[in-house]
Amino acid sequence: MAKTKTGDQRSRTEADSTGDSTVRPRRHGAELENALLQAAWDEVAAVGYAGLTMEGVAARAGTGKAVLYRRWPKRAELVLAAMRHHLGSITDEIPDTGDLREDVLIVLRQIKDRAEQMGPDIFHGLRMESQDLPPEAFAITPGVVMTLLTRAAERGDVRREKVTPLIASLPGILIRHELLLSGVAVSEAYLTEIVDEVLLPLVVTAGG
Repeated sequence: MAKTKTGDQRSRTEADSTGDSTVRPRRHGAELENALLQAAWDEVAAVGYAGLTMEGVAARAGTGKAVLYRRWPKRAELVLAAMRHHLGSITDEIPDTGDLREDVLIVLRQIKDRAEQMGPDIFHGLRMESQDLPPEAFAITPGVVMTLLTRAAERGDVRREKVTPLIASLPGILIRHELLLSGVAVSEAYLTEIVDEVLLPLVVTAGG
């Protein structure tokens, strides 16, 4: 009867799968996932999006590539997860200043700042492989703006019939378009135009 592998034997197997003879402690759960995401971020920073491979990330993390594929079947999914792990997400702390204009501007500034931190290489790499991203990746910004619009409607600042998915998607669409054109350099003036010339005229009440 075959014997069950011990923890040390499993660690040696993991190391052997990467070609590294160094025996590393067995990692599990959040510890393992954090290590994988950090390795992915470091690897894409070192070799660029086009040069990123699952094999390279696995080697940097000291594990086998199958461990990566079980969690993120596509390269774009892995990079997006690594980016969120490193830079955070706009959903981490949705602003609630009591003023729709300021709240939306804060969100757009966060998107702008994160795009600048990831740089044009990763931004355009993800765009080229956007078909490999999960649908929920494209619902994040509209979802946040919908939350802001709903709060404003509850305060009486926004017409409730204008709190729609289409209108909520407009700020994200416009900033993404400008990021593509500008190479991820978007001005504060453009963010203000999105809010003052597009979003607010569509949704504010007469008194607002």
